[in-house]
Amino acid sequence: MMELGGGGGVTYNPDMAPTRSFIRHGRPSSDTIRKVAVTMHGRPAQFIELDQSRPLVAIMHDICKEWQLSEPENYALQFTDANRQTYITEKNRNEIQVGNILKLTSSPAKTSQEIYDKLKDNKKENKFDALKQLPVLSVDSSFAQEFISKQGLHLIIEIVTNRQEFTIPLLAFALKSFVSLMDHSIVSWDIVDEDFIAKVAECLKDEDCVKEVTCLQAALEIIESVLLHSDKYTIVEEFFTPFEIIALIENSSVEIPKNLIAVLNAMLMKADREKHKQMTENLQSKSFRNIIIDHVILKSKLIDTDMAHQLSVLQQIMLNLYEERMNSPPDPAKNAKDISELQKIAFDFEGEIGSRKTITVSRDFTKDASKDAKKLGFKNVANPLEDFRQTPPGVLALDCMLYFARVHGDSYVKVVLENCSRADEHDCPFAQASIYLTKILCEILKIGEPPSEESNTYHRILFSHDRSFEEFFSTCIQLWNKTWKEMRATTQDFQKVLSVVREQIVRGLNDRPLNFDDFRDLLKQFTYAEILKNWEKERQSKEALESNAQPIIELRKQITPDIMEMIKKQRMNFMMGGTLFSKIGARGLKKDKWFWRLSTNLKTFHYGDWSSETIPTIEQLPNKLSVVDVKSLVVDKECPHVKEGTRRKNIAVNLCFSMIPVTCDPQNFVASSQHEFDMWTDGINTLLANPMGSKQMKEDLEMLLGMEIKLRLLDTEGIPIPSMAPPIPPEPDNLDFFYNI
Repeated sequence: MMELGGGGGVTYNPDMAPTRSFIRHGRPSSDTIRKVAVTMHGRPAQFIELDQSRPLVAIMHDICKEWQLSEPENYALQFTDANRQTYITEKNRNEIQVGNILKLTSSPAKTSQEIYDKLKDNKKENKFDALKQLPVLSVDSSFAQEFISKQGLHLIIEIVTNRQEFTIPLLAFALKSFVSLMDHSIVSWDIVDEDFIAKVAECLKDEDCVKEVTCLQAALEIIESVLLHSDKYTIVEEFFTPFEIIALIENSSVEIPKNLIAVLNAMLMKADREKHKQMTENLQSKSFRNIIIDHVILKSKLIDTDMAHQLSVLQQIMLNLYEERMNSPPDPAKNAKDISELQKIAFDFEGEIGSRKTITVSRDFTKDASKDAKKLGFKNVANPLEDFRQTPPGVLALDCMLYFARVHGDSYVKVVLENCSRADEHDCPFAQASIYLTKILCEILKIGEPPSEESNTYHRILFSHDRSFEEFFSTCIQLWNKTWKEMRATTQDFQKVLSVVREQIVRGLNDRPLNFDDFRDLLKQFTYAEILKNWEKERQSKEALESNAQPIIELRKQITPDIMEMIKKQRMNFMMGGTLFSKIGARGLKKDKWFWRLSTNLKTFHYGDWSSETIPTIEQLPNKLSVVDVKSLVVDKECPHVKEGTRRKNIAVNLCFSMIPVTCDPQNFVASSQHEFDMWTDGINTLLANPMGSKQMKEDLEMLLGMEIKLRLLDTEGIPIPSMAPPIPPEPDNLDFFYNI
C-alpha cells in the first residue's frame, strides 16, 4: 500500500494504476489551479489539476466520466482530513489547497434519503445502522439541509418520544444527531413539543442515561437550547428543578458539569423576576458553593474555556442580585436606624478596641448625632442618608457599611477612630470612602450588566462566602485605609487614592485567590510603592513598544532636524555665555585662569586672562581668534598638551580638547566637568560644520524627541497606534469632482 501526501493519509492499491486527468477549460490562471488527488473505494486514484474558475458541476461530470460513473448528480466530493470530512460546495471550495486528497462519495441528497429510508424501515438493524451514522453526517450543513427538508427532524423527535425499543447508546446517537442538526439554525427550536421535552428530561433522572456520558451531554444541550431559544421554560421546569442539576454536579461520576451549569444558567436567565431572585438566593447557600468549589473549580482539568465561560455567567447572575439595592436610594423610614447603629458601634464601647464587650447608652445620641456623622465622614451631617441618594451605588453602600460594622466590629472601630485622630487635612472620611469604594467594586464586578457571551473571567473568591460582595467590601475598605496612610493623602487626593486602590484590587483578583484569606495576603504585596513601580514599568514598556511603531519612527525622522537645530542653538548660547578655564603649565594645571566666550555673531572667540568670579564683557577680553582660522578640533589623547605633557599629573585626559588654528599655536583646554566638555566640543564642532557626537547631545536629543512626540500624540491618548501606517488608497479614476456649495 502507498500513502498519498498532503491531506488525511489516504492509502490506495498500487496495482490499480492511477490516472492523470487535466480538468481544465481553456487556459486558466495558475492562481486558480489546485493540484489534488481524488479517491473512491474500489477505484484507482485520479490526480487532477482542479480549476477553481470552473463550475463544480462541470468538474464532477469530468471525474465521473473518467471512472465511467453514470448520474454524476448523485455524487459529491468530500474533504478527507480527520477533523473535516464535509462535503465540498460552491461556498467552501475556496478551502481546497494544493496537495489535498478528496473523496468521491454519494451526494448529500442521496445519502440523506438513504438514512431517512433506513430510519423508516421496520427492520431494527437498518434503524440501528442509520442512527450510528447520523451523528457524523449531521455535522455537515449540506447533509443537514437535505435531511431536514425530508422531515428528518420530525422523524428523530418521533424516535426519541417512543424510545422504549432503543438501548441507551442508540438513544444517545439520536439525541446527538438532533443537537447537530439544530446547530445549523435551519429551523426554530419551537419545533419541539412537550412530549419530546419530557422524554429528554427523563434522561436526567435515568441512572443508565446518567452513566452514558454522550447521552446525558446531548440531553443537557437540548434542554439548554430549548430554554434559551424558545418560549417553553414553563414546560421545562415541570420536569426538573435547579436542585436536581446541583445534585448531578455533586455526583463524582459525572464528567460534564459544564453542561449542567449551562442548563442552570439558562434556567436562571429565563425565570421570571420572583423565581429568579428565589433561585439565586438559594444558590448563595454554603452547600451549593462547596459543590462548585470542590467538584468544579478545584478539578482544574475541567476548567477549559467553555467551563470558564459558564462559571463567569453563573457568577454574573449571582452578583446581579445586588443590582436592585445598587440602584435604589435609601428609605428614611427603614434606614434611619441604620445610621444610628453605625454611630453606636463606632463610638459607644468599653475598653480597648480588641476587647469590646457591651454597648453603653450613656451618651445623648440626639445631641451628638451631627458630631458623630461628621466623624464618620458624611458630607450631609444633618441628614446622612442624603449621601446615599446617588445611584449607583445607592443604599448598597449603606448595606456594606453595616455588614462591616456588625461582622468585623473591631476593624470597623479601628478604621473610624484612626481617621478621627488624624489632622483634619489627613482625615479619611469613612462614609465617603465607603460610597466611592462600593461604586468601583460594582464596576470591577460589572454588577448590573448582563452576562457576556464571550467572557470567561470568573473569581474563585466569590464562591467562597455566603455574603461575598459584603465580605469583599470589608476587605477592600481596610485596604483603602492602609493605602491612604501610605500615601499620606489629604481630601484633595481622593481620586488619586481611588485609582491606586482600584489597581490594587484588580491585581489581587488577577492572581485568582481561592478565598478571602488568600486575597488579603495578596493585597499586602501590592503596596502603594509597588503599584507606582509597576505603573512606571508599564509606562516604559508602552513607550518602548510605541517607539518601534512605524508611524512613530516616521514622526521621529520628521522632527529630528528641528530638534538638532534647537540643540545647536543651545550650545551656541552656552559658548556666548563664556567659561573660565584653568591654564596649563609644564607640570599640569596652573592657578592662573583665562576666560573664553563666543561673539554674538558666532564669528569670533574672545579670550584673555581673568581672575575675578564675575563674567567679563567682550571688551574686557583683549585677544581674538576667528572661527574661520580654526582648522580642526581634537580631544582626549590627540590633544597636543596631552601628547607632550607626560609629567602633567593633575590633568583629566578625558576632559581635554584643543582647537588647532591655521595661523598660530594650538589653543589647549581642560574642562572642569563632563558637561562643560560636551557643551564646548559640541559647539565648536557645530561652528566647524562637523557632527556633534557627545553623550550629552544624545541624551538631550532623546529627551526632547520624547517630549515633542508625547505633546503631538496627546490627541491620540487611549487610541492604539498601528505598527504600520495604513495603506494609501488608489487615486480615483478621474478628478472631476463637483460640489454644490
